[in-house]
Amino acid sequence: MPTRRRALLILAALALLALASMALALVVGSINIPLIDVVHALLGADDGVAGEVVRSLRLPRALAGFACGGLLALAGALLQVLLRNPLADPYVLGISGGAGVGALFAILLGGGLVVVNGSAFVGALAAMLMVFGLAHGDGSWTQTRLLLTGVIVASGCGAAVALMLSIAPDHKLRSMLFWLMGDLSQAGDPSLVLFVLAVVLAVCLPFARELNLLARGADLAQTLGVAVARLRRGVYLLASLATAAAVTQAGAIGFIGLIVPHLVRLAAGNDQRLLLPASALAGGSLLVIADTLARTLVAPQQLPVGVLTALIGVPVFLFLLTRDARTRR
Repeated sequence: MPTRRRALLILAALALLALASMALALVVGSINIPLIDVVHALLGADDGVAGEVVRSLRLPRALAGFACGGLLALAGALLQVLLRNPLADPYVLGISGGAGVGALFAILLGGGLVVVNGSAFVGALAAMLMVFGLAHGDGSWTQTRLLLTGVIVASGCGAAVALMLSIAPDHKLRSMLFWLMGDLSQAGDPSLVLFVLAVVLAVCLPFARELNLLARGADLAQTLGVAVARLRRGVYLLASLATAAAVTQAGAIGFIGLIVPHLVRLAAGNDQRLLLPASALAGGSLLVIADTLARTLVAPQQLPVGVLTALIGVPVFLFLLTRDARTRR
């Protein structure tokens, strides 16, 4: 089968999976709504309770979940190229920790949703600038130095989060813990994160060839004419902004950025022209499905969606590890 045709088939299959996950999110809930009624609601032909539930509650939440999952998977794929480390994910560089510090500080002070989201975004950007500034140092920027700096910053943010949890009053602990475990129940207008997802994809795809070369080694890429230092800075900035936007909207959701690029790479190979859009579609679909399960498994009570992604991600990751070990033998 021609490579181009295979790539189109993979993208088409993932696009169908994304549509199916969105349909599931709109149909299933504490009130199950038939698919035909969902279609009528989306077309504006249903002004009753079902139409209001679909348009005002489920659709914005599903779109926000898809955008956040796509951003996390895309950021994970970019960071694995940047660091040449298959274990790299959006949270390894401390960006999520910085967002957590900002969000929990705002919750501790009694800020509303807008203040919490704004503080999370500012905290994520501050952590990003700190990691990049410290890792760059005297100009000797390396993957190892960036990774170690990110781990240290993430550890510091974790200590600050633990301190705030220990001094927080009881009536604020639940909301703080839900934010730390990932929560889409407070997701607002999804247009911003959808826009960020589209922009990050549009910026990355023209540089897919350079990313393919960078994945094979900086020396080879530089020999073939790639501006390695500029490309690394761009990749780090895009991955950080994608992570910051996702964490601000949905809280700290783990394993999406680690597992999804691995699974897509197994099915589609390591060509970034296919891997990046495929990761965005798969990551968005996975988070929408996980969020649907989180709000229906023990309905009317809702589970943190980060717990569901971890329960899915841990066995998948262990399977990938054992598979790699068998392949080497």
